[in-house]
Amino acid sequence: MNQVLREHLFPLNHLLRIVRGDITEENVDAIVNAANEHLAHGGGVAGLISSRGGPDVQVESNAWVKKNGPVPHEKPAYTTAGLLPFRYIIHAVGPVWGSGQEDKKLAAAITGSLRLADQLELSSLALPAISTGIFGFPKERAAKVIFNAFQDYFTEHPGTGLKRVHLTLYDQPTLDAFLKTWPWK
Repeated sequence: MNQVLREHLFPLNHLLRIVRGDITEENVDAIVNAANEHLAHGGGVAGLISSRGGPDVQVESNAWVKKNGPVPHEKPAYTTAGLLPFRYIIHAVGPVWGSGQEDKKLAAAITGSLRLADQLELSSLALPAISTGIFGFPKERAAKVIFNAFQDYFTEHPGTGLKRVHLTLYDQPTLDAFLKTWPWK
């Protein structure tokens, strides 16, 4: 069972939570998949989501890439959720550590996911700690970038219909890093 560990209510009632648990078990309109640019969902969070979502997730992902080309950081792709109980899966591509301009690319992936959620008229969304797994982005640094991206988005888009966002984290080292850098009292 997923557990809310922290939450912050932004001035216009946009709620951000840190949740300990499994992103595929969240009660939200859509989840974000930490994807690669070719949407080949082999391991990590992507492998888990694809496995639980069933073969349609990979089939739709392949079709997306065939039609649109590799997915850029700032413009995530989306598919249906297959067998999962969500409306959509948003496939965000974070940076590989050492590729250059990592902070900018990670912020773009987060902002792009939030923007796409708005375009899809979603009211709730769950995201993992994008790029902090096999892509090697340092966890505490990623937490700061991700928190700043949320703050900036909700400040710049006060009318967003996105009312509840979960940062759903599974492993203890990632949880520790995000809780340590939580910027709100």
